[in-house]
Amino acid sequence: MSEQAQQKSTETKDDPSNVIIPLELIDKCIGSSIHAILTNNREFVGKLVGFDDFVNIVLEDAKEYELQSESENKGKYKLISSKSRMLLNSRNLALIVPGGVISDELLI
Repeated sequence: MSEQAQQKSTETKDDPSNVIIPLELIDKCIGSSIHAILTNNREFVGKLVGFDDFVNIVLEDAKEYELQSESENKGKYKLISSKSRMLLNSRNLALIVPGGVISDELLI
């Protein structure tokens, strides 16, 4: 391990202020856009307006997208539905991307 990497490792261990608690990170995302990817390959983009200790999340202006697998549209997203407010169960959440959006180039 390089001396610089070793120093960073030591700084993180010795300084608890560098530790990020997952719920604190999610709390910092309140009011901003997130991209939520579910375990069943459904994807949602919306403004995070709330969550609980189990990380069930509430989104406003949520849009559901489906990732296309057909050869001509592979890797592009199709808009499936829009909801003014919705609750996503944490049991289905695989990944939350703060500031996440789906760019227009990826939409069909």
